[in-house]
Amino acid sequence: MRRRRSRLLVALLALASAAGCAAGPSVRPALVENDGKSTANTPSATPSVPLPPLGEPQSPSLKWADCDDDTRQRIGTPGVPDTLHFTCARVTAPLDAPGEARRSMVRLLTLKVGSGPVPLVVVNDVDGEPGTVYAARLAATLPPAFLEKFSLIGVDRRGTGLSGPVQCVPADIRHDLIDADPAQGGLGDVLDAARKAGQQCAIELDDSQTALDSWRTAGDLDEVRKQLGMERLDALGRGDGSKVLAEYAVRFPGQVGRMVLDGVPDPGADTAAVLDAVAAGAQSTLDAFATDCAARGCALGDPKAALAALTEQLRTNAPLTDDGVAFGPGVAMFAVYSGLAQKSRWPELADAIAAARSGNTGALAAFAAPALHDSRAQPSRIDATIATRCNDSQTRLSADQLDQVVAGMRAKYPQFGAVVAQQLAWCGPWPVRTEPLPAPGAPGAPPILVTATAADPVTPQLGSTRAADQMPSAVTITWQGAGHGAVGASPCVTDAARAFLVDGKIPADGTLCPA
Repeated sequence: MRRRRSRLLVALLALASAAGCAAGPSVRPALVENDGKSTANTPSATPSVPLPPLGEPQSPSLKWADCDDDTRQRIGTPGVPDTLHFTCARVTAPLDAPGEARRSMVRLLTLKVGSGPVPLVVVNDVDGEPGTVYAARLAATLPPAFLEKFSLIGVDRRGTGLSGPVQCVPADIRHDLIDADPAQGGLGDVLDAARKAGQQCAIELDDSQTALDSWRTAGDLDEVRKQLGMERLDALGRGDGSKVLAEYAVRFPGQVGRMVLDGVPDPGADTAAVLDAVAAGAQSTLDAFATDCAARGCALGDPKAALAALTEQLRTNAPLTDDGVAFGPGVAMFAVYSGLAQKSRWPELADAIAAARSGNTGALAAFAAPALHDSRAQPSRIDATIATRCNDSQTRLSADQLDQVVAGMRAKYPQFGAVVAQQLAWCGPWPVRTEPLPAPGAPGAPPILVTATAADPVTPQLGSTRAADQMPSAVTITWQGAGHGAVGASPCVTDAARAFLVDGKIPADGTLCPA
């Protein structure tokens, strides 16, 4: 019997015994009535492993140096308050490639922000901002109590940011990897581009090609923990940064401190089924974006109609971006998909779509630039994304299977079916993982807080709930809002995360936070 059903049965029996012949109790989850402080501080069941107390560093070995100016340049626009100050350090960890265990090393960039005595490690999505930049932005959104208790320790996970970034995909190929037409055709061109990318990455990465995965990234975090001088790892992950923390809890259950998994991905082994749910989440987020647009009275009008007109326009006349690549309908929808994940930028996204309809595609192209543009200071995010996600998966589909999948997803999700399905083509030529996938669950870990967002285009609520169901100690809190990630976006979820991390208060499992 599933964990939540067992808890519910216990609760019903207890209430029935206390109430005698009274009417049956409500089985709705706890609901926070306003987007302020959560009132649900009682866990649904007593965990077998208690939440560990917070500790402070003992003999840390990291050497922190000022990196304020460099960090602000990496953050770009919008910036963060001048009251925040940043120091950086390097952590060395074994590369641990399959068959070449501990033969070579990887150097990880870490960033410290905040004055609190307890380090809280922060990990982001592999295709999102590097963890150091994400931690700097997150610090600007958190209440003062966070940074009085914790110092955020952002980590550029292996292969990203300035932690030995993966830069192996030929520049002219990146465009073709994200250019699947949203309305027509198969994935043959994307698969051809993936073959070329895979061949070049095999040459340039050599032994490290198959060492870029979430399991080994979890090992990196344990090296960070040791060098921070901490007995346990207190951490916050967003998106598949949460996947790294979930695998850390499987690999090092005795070192798990207080952890928040903000939008953990579906752990299912069938990547095609997982991505189908991601496309559904993207469509739901587009609906929320349309509602937000109408409420603000934005000039875009009906976003779905505007996007259909835009992609048809670009199909016949695709202008060049500042990087000199064609801004066709596939890249445009990839840009929109990227923008939907960032709710704070929705007004900017609406204006960018409207401008593109008028022939000025520059602002919309900027949403796709992190995948297309590559430099030493800001590596393209698609290279590390392909390496990590393909190493994390054993799913490989033939060309015919890919075309069947994209046809089915286009039919169900007309705006984003092809955008999401093309990710399956990326892994086609990549070496198939020979190691078994890490077992889900993390038995023996203390309570772990899992947050979900009702309309999330990257880690949909359904997948996060499935992940939590497989973790015996997980408690969930769901924000009925939209965008990717709830911590820092929803005051209600942010306060629940603060209470969990700072005060050790475990919310009731299944708590809802309104939009």
